[in-house]
Amino acid sequence: MNATPLFFESHRYTSLQAGPRLIVTGAVHGNETCGTVAIRRLMAEMAAGRIVLRSGFLTLVPVANPLAYQRGQRQGDRNLNRRLIPTVTPAEFEDHVANWLCPLLAEHEVLLDLHSFRGEGEAFVLVGPENNQGAIEPFTHAAAELAMAMRLGVRRMVDGWLSTYACGVARRQQRLGPDADPVAMANAARFGVGTTEYMRSTGGYAVTLECGQHQAPEAPEVAYRAIINTLIHLGMIEGSSPVVMHEMEGLRIYDVIDKFHADDRFVRAWRSFDKLQAGDLIGIRYDGSEVRAEFGGRMIFPDSAAQAGEEWFYVTRHSDRIERAMESQS
Repeated sequence: MNATPLFFESHRYTSLQAGPRLIVTGAVHGNETCGTVAIRRLMAEMAAGRIVLRSGFLTLVPVANPLAYQRGQRQGDRNLNRRLIPTVTPAEFEDHVANWLCPLLAEHEVLLDLHSFRGEGEAFVLVGPENNQGAIEPFTHAAAELAMAMRLGVRRMVDGWLSTYACGVARRQQRLGPDADPVAMANAARFGVGTTEYMRSTGGYAVTLECGQHQAPEAPEVAYRAIINTLIHLGMIEGSSPVVMHEMEGLRIYDVIDKFHADDRFVRAWRSFDKLQAGDLIGIRYDGSEVRAEFGGRMIFPDSAAQAGEEWFYVTRHSDRIERAMESQS
């Protein structure tokens, strides 16, 4: 039996009144379906007239990666949320997705990207950098992005993704030395760019909401609540103003550790946001050397199934970004 033919799907709602241009994406990774469920729920509510767009235009993408979604797995040919860039010579399925999705993102000014994660844990939001004119990710909309993130209904915020990833690529290149493939390294430097990073590169702002574990029954509700809160916050629909999470925990990713060998192993089943003390034993390399925490902080994105040469885990430390933002408003 042949698989169902693949196609790209988006739904646009345009108000008579001018306003923000918001896009909401689900299933960038095909096994992360909470966003898909939430988006289709919103579509049904709008079709029934129970939710009405008052201003701006809204684009809903329930399934960003139809091949991965059809297969029920993270990716089709590769991870869509890495190295997201249009190409004139598409080779992998995700290249075709990028050629469709990137222009669509560029038509908007705000992105809410809905995801979930493999291990157990609490929902959290990933935001971009503070305002800067640096080479890695120059940005000017940090205040608007943070205000949106604080109204999604989650209690933890993480930043520092792309700058830390770039440092990891540089370290990987240094470790490999003359054996490093220059083309592979160039691709790796772009590998950290996903939906939100691409959105910022076009002049907009964006957040990634990790709604919980893939199969957690509450994850679609977390995603739906975040969409509604965003629409109200931006003045696009009517409703009670979402609660501002003043007590959010702010964390900044400060390091990424690669897996060197397939038999590198963790000493325990780490979960995102497990606490680390300086000197804690995290894992054992294939050659018997120990991997220990350099500073106190929290583990994030541990991946025991990572391949040799891929990111094994990230570590975070406290960020006072939220406190500073609140002080500036008082």
